[in-house]
Amino acid sequence: MRLPTRPLPAAIGIGIAAETLFAFRLTTPHILVFDEVHYVGAARVMRTLSHATNIEHPLMGKILIAASMIVFGDDALGWRAFSTIAGTAVVVGVFAILWLLFGRLRTAAFGAALAMLNFTVFVQARIAMLDGFMAAFVVTGLATMLWAMRGTGMQVWRRWIVGSVLLGLAVGTKWTAVPYVAYVAAAFVVVKWRGRDAWPGMGVLPALLILGVVAGTTYLATFAPAFFYADDPMTPAKLIPFQTTIYAEQTQILPAHTYQSGWWTWPLLIRPIWYLYEVTDGAERGILMLGNPAIMWGGLVAVALCLWGWWRGRDHRLGAAAMLWAGSVAMWAIIPKSLGFYYYYYLSSIWLPIAIAAAFDRFGRGRLRYWDESFLVLSLGLFGYFYPIIAATPLSGPQSFRHWMWSGRWV
Repeated sequence: MRLPTRPLPAAIGIGIAAETLFAFRLTTPHILVFDEVHYVGAARVMRTLSHATNIEHPLMGKILIAASMIVFGDDALGWRAFSTIAGTAVVVGVFAILWLLFGRLRTAAFGAALAMLNFTVFVQARIAMLDGFMAAFVVTGLATMLWAMRGTGMQVWRRWIVGSVLLGLAVGTKWTAVPYVAYVAAAFVVVKWRGRDAWPGMGVLPALLILGVVAGTTYLATFAPAFFYADDPMTPAKLIPFQTTIYAEQTQILPAHTYQSGWWTWPLLIRPIWYLYEVTDGAERGILMLGNPAIMWGGLVAVALCLWGWWRGRDHRLGAAAMLWAGSVAMWAIIPKSLGFYYYYYLSSIWLPIAIAAAFDRFGRGRLRYWDESFLVLSLGLFGYFYPIIAATPLSGPQSFRHWMWSGRWV
């Protein structure tokens, strides 16, 4: 079989493969899993527009879950169908970012394959939670901003506006996306300050103004359904003050939780989360929110290599790959959350395949030329090994999970 040599056919093929993987056995289990109890419940209320619910988060993610249920029904397929599309968008977005940075199909396809084989992406693509949608908007938004760098004339402005809309939708899904709007603005200023020929014809102040206004307007527009609530509908006068309510909900002090963990532990896979472990659909089944160990730990080495290559060779592409991950982790040291959980690391885990692909692109030469293939095989092998406890396949009994527990903290 002849493999595609152009980016668009390759991206389509990777997207089809990702969607097939994520959608296979999607309706198992047939019960609500982990935080689906909150967000599917909120989506059901959203469909009726009866009243406000789940007010600690904006509406966009719940709108998408409700839309999925309208299309596919109020069942396991309807709850999760649009999440698989979000997961596929993440994989294709990783491909696009790497293609736009390095211009090499092998590098882009390799990074996208790692994203698809990363357990975090797989698990979040098969559950009705907000994080999957937020990540899809962030990844595709950043890819669109990079695409704008390559535009000419009005293409630059149109792509910049589309990227701003996507980032606004990300914030409208979950406030975790807010720092990425700031990161884009900062990156734009730095690149322009260094005098590089990027985003031709676009001045700093107009670009930042468009980013802020378009992203902000898009964010506020995601509250449109709230204006039609039967009980206490939103009004223009309430909209801005309501943001302080969201902030208060986000920063409230919560009681200790079994699965809580500090942000500095997430890169080391110290405390993952069981989204499910019980008898359902006639068998013992489990879903462990855990990163692929090869990608999680290998990604940390790749980030270090990218930083070193950036410092020694002034390769700003390596710097961008490293800082995507570093910035995504650093923000959790600042965000005023009383509790942390491993799934907060989801977006950071998406940047690791980019760092790994970037490191192999720069250093995978000579004797290391085909090491990326070996790394991909290792990642695929671990995906197959852990598949039973990330995909809710039937297990032999209540203690079956111990077969996959590499650490006592994983239990």
